[in-house]
Amino acid sequence: MNLHLNHTQRDSAPAAASETVGAVLSLLEERLLDPAQFARLQIYLDWLQYKHNFREPVMISRVAEGRAGGACMEIRIDSRQIGPNALRQALRQAVRQVNASRAEEAGPIYIEDFRSFRDSVVWDFNRLYWQRLKDWEQATGRPYEQSLPGGQSDGHVPGAVTESVEEFWKFLQSLDAQGQLPPELFIVEIGVGLGTRAGLWLDRMREVDAERGTNYYPRIRFLLGDYSLSTLERSRPAVKRHLDLCSFIALDALDPLKTLSFLRHKILHVHSTNTYDNLPDEEMVWRDNQVYWVQVRAYVTAADAARIASLCEIRDATFARVVNRLIEVGPECLPDRAKGMVFWMETWKAMRLEERLVSPLDLPDVSYPAGLSPSQLEDILRDAPSDLRFHLSTGALESFRNTLPLLHPRGYLQVQDIFVKDLNEYSMGFHGPGKLDGSIVNWVNGALLREVAERSGYDIHFAPFRHRPGSKTSVLYTTQRE
Repeated sequence: MNLHLNHTQRDSAPAAASETVGAVLSLLEERLLDPAQFARLQIYLDWLQYKHNFREPVMISRVAEGRAGGACMEIRIDSRQIGPNALRQALRQAVRQVNASRAEEAGPIYIEDFRSFRDSVVWDFNRLYWQRLKDWEQATGRPYEQSLPGGQSDGHVPGAVTESVEEFWKFLQSLDAQGQLPPELFIVEIGVGLGTRAGLWLDRMREVDAERGTNYYPRIRFLLGDYSLSTLERSRPAVKRHLDLCSFIALDALDPLKTLSFLRHKILHVHSTNTYDNLPDEEMVWRDNQVYWVQVRAYVTAADAARIASLCEIRDATFARVVNRLIEVGPECLPDRAKGMVFWMETWKAMRLEERLVSPLDLPDVSYPAGLSPSQLEDILRDAPSDLRFHLSTGALESFRNTLPLLHPRGYLQVQDIFVKDLNEYSMGFHGPGKLDGSIVNWVNGALLREVAERSGYDIHFAPFRHRPGSKTSVLYTTQRE
């Protein structure tokens, strides 16, 4: 048995480790675990920083049997969700459920088959949230930003906006001095939300330009991009004082180049805040010099399905069918739209992910993100910890690669987000996925992003976000290598 302590919460770590050993030994005594399972058992003690997530307090998964070898049991324990002296019973119940036959008890209601996380139905829920954000806000009575840490986006902090404007103004001044300043100054913001940051940024840029007499502001062409047309429409009031400089463009954050190809090599500055952490992602495990893909399948427990069905006055047997209908049409999935909203919100709250690890040898059609080959990934992981679970950040890598061609040769990309900057950080804390109201939040593998950027001829560096105490945000800057 291997016990991995993946967090440093001083109050809970020693007690959880000690209680775990005792609980596992009791499973052996009760013959709920056999010696063969015990010999290959991997136990991970986590502390999930997101109060709402896709994990049960005790989650058991297996390495899928196949060409890579026999099955191995993994137990992941959330020390935050497990109360004092409750672990033994929770662990016993989880092991019994794994070992029980389907005929013995009602199993979970599965909403999909096993697949990569990036293809999971949870991303359909995430997409629905952003498409129908106004519906969710009306139902909860609060704007989505109140679900963020600190109750607001770090992109709206005045100090951060001022710093960004100062950097851009100095950049323009440098180009101007060298006779390289274009007649039109294109800026793109990806994932504009309600347009608050864009409005603050343009306000400050106009002030700085007037104070210094540089006349850059009238030459700005500010493009507000978001894939949700309703979001773009809601962002207009925030930039109403600058509408003559603004364009509102529906685009997919995964592929900005597809929509903005007419501006290839012309954009001086691209900015996004908390966009990468909301793009489809997947996880991998590096163990014994081999990678495994983490596959998931979404489910709700039988008890939760029965409770939600009762609330919404539907039959239990139609639960999965109503989920599919919800993804297609939204809360109108039920004749009573109010009950449709309840179904959506309660299902999202109850949704969990079952996991299994699969070797690439057993996934002949597996695909890696563009710009990253299996051999390159193994090179990057060569000096990583021997047992490491990490994000592949597929969506972030795709967005990054499809943004770079838009940049002017001297232009730069600035991303405010939550980054893992060193692979070792994955061994010292949970980095998602978590839930924020109806959407997903996931830390971005900045270490992997840096490696891919270097192979593409770009330099990446991270700067701390200094404008909100306790913020987990970092600021990524990308520039083309000279």
